[in-house]
Amino acid sequence: MTANVTVIGGGISGLSTAYALMCRGYQVIVLERQARVGGKAQSERIGGFLMEHGPSLVTEEGPVSSLARDLGLEHERVELGPEVRQRYIVADRRLHGIAVHPAAFVTSAFMSLTGRLRLLAEPAVPRRTGEAEETVAAFCRRRFGKEFTNRVIDSLVCGMFAGTAENLSMPATFPRLVEMERKYGSILKGVVLSRLRGKRMPARRLFSWRDGIATLPATLAAQLGPRVKVGVAVRRIAAHPRGFVVDTAGAGTIQTNAIVIATQPHVAAELLGDLDAEAAFAAAQIETPPLAVVYLGYARSQIAHPLDGIGFLAPGSEHRHVNGALFCSTMLEARAPRGFVSLAAYLGGDRAPLLARLPANDLIGMVRREVAELLGAKGEPALARVRHWPCGLPQYRIGHRDLLAVLNGVSGRRPGLFLTGNYVAGVSVAACVAHASHTATCVDAFLQGCAQSSKARNGKPCAA
Repeated sequence: MTANVTVIGGGISGLSTAYALMCRGYQVIVLERQARVGGKAQSERIGGFLMEHGPSLVTEEGPVSSLARDLGLEHERVELGPEVRQRYIVADRRLHGIAVHPAAFVTSAFMSLTGRLRLLAEPAVPRRTGEAEETVAAFCRRRFGKEFTNRVIDSLVCGMFAGTAENLSMPATFPRLVEMERKYGSILKGVVLSRLRGKRMPARRLFSWRDGIATLPATLAAQLGPRVKVGVAVRRIAAHPRGFVVDTAGAGTIQTNAIVIATQPHVAAELLGDLDAEAAFAAAQIETPPLAVVYLGYARSQIAHPLDGIGFLAPGSEHRHVNGALFCSTMLEARAPRGFVSLAAYLGGDRAPLLARLPANDLIGMVRREVAELLGAKGEPALARVRHWPCGLPQYRIGHRDLLAVLNGVSGRRPGLFLTGNYVAGVSVAACVAHASHTATCVDAFLQGCAQSSKARNGKPCAA
């Protein structure tokens, strides 16, 4: 079997890259070792409930919206629900509601007066001039103060990245905020200027599709058709005078001009072993602590809380089992039957990796106790499901930028070899699609150059 490009990994990153290359006229093969495509973007209808096993929302930025339009998904789009009016954070063993407004942290009694004044003083904090890499916690304490960092930033980092603010790299995790400090000398000043320019806040730029996030990879796979091979494991990639030879279990041997590895980092490390030892070592350093998702459905009458937000987050100082939870049926329509509500709770990650490996019944019991305490949930849930992810979200720890420099240099050291995925692109769906688009452009440029070089030598294109 031959191909111009072989994409290894059938998640959103791999499928988006393959689709973009197919649209440019290339012969593409996608190899996915699981029985279904999508990676962590898995959505499941259970009766009238919709469980998201992975991401639940898409941020409207970059190429993701244009990709969805190209795929004809506009009529399936579902916007963030109008009942999302608050954000909730656990403090002192109860939920504190904070309005979805940029000034709400200053006006709310969630923080002490001292903490709010310190937050307001952020524009007076001198910009940092050193080049040493800071953790998220160190950066935010320096700019916003200890209370805001411990209560808000720690919760946010755990909710978005399943990580801890003390361990993650600020420039790798929140590069835009680092750039704001560099450019404006103040994050608050940068936010105000963005608002004055008419940019909407991220909480109002979130959406999904009627049948969930899995709609995107499923539609991409449908467009790619037989080019996608599921249940195919790659055993080895070897260099070849005309590119590479991919040895698989399930699809034979494939000769290809270019390779795109769009897998989890530990899998990429194995595949890179015979091609680029430096990149293989870098990929192996990126940790993906296990994560568990507990999905519960209740009759609306069983929950005392109004559920008028996206969900809640819990800082590490609260010592909760649950890192945070989403109010799925409030966020988006058609997530629960009429008269019912649905919740998704997240446990494990970098904060408590061993917790994510507990049996399903233990995790359900933990979550039920916490939603009873925090949301006033009573009685047995109508539905309870658990998804264990042995490998969760990649952790952008101190030194991640150096690892990325090695990984991004793989195409220079081994022409025709490319990497994409959430460990190099950002963990959001939008970031993965954006990096996939960039990767497809780089592959296209390589193949165009290869074809020109081959034609100059013998009048034949290099494409197989």
